[in-house]
Amino acid sequence: MAGKFELYKDKSDQYRFRLKAGNGETIAVGEAYASKNGALNGIDSIRRNAVDAVVDDQTDD
Repeated sequence: MAGKFELYKDKSDQYRFRLKAGNGETIAVGEAYASKNGALNGIDSIRRNAVDAVVDDQTDD
C-alpha cells in the first residue's frame, strides 16, 4: 500500500497534515495552518520539493 497524506483539524481548530507510510506509521508532520488551502499548499510543496531534496547531515557522527 502506498503512503498517504492525512489532512485534519487540531484541537485549536487549525489545519494540519501528516504523511503516513504504507504500513500506517507517521513519518512526517506539517505545521499548523489557518486555512485548509494553506495546508494543501504545504502538502503540494512537499510533493514537488522532496523528489530532488538532498540530505544535509549536520551531525558530528
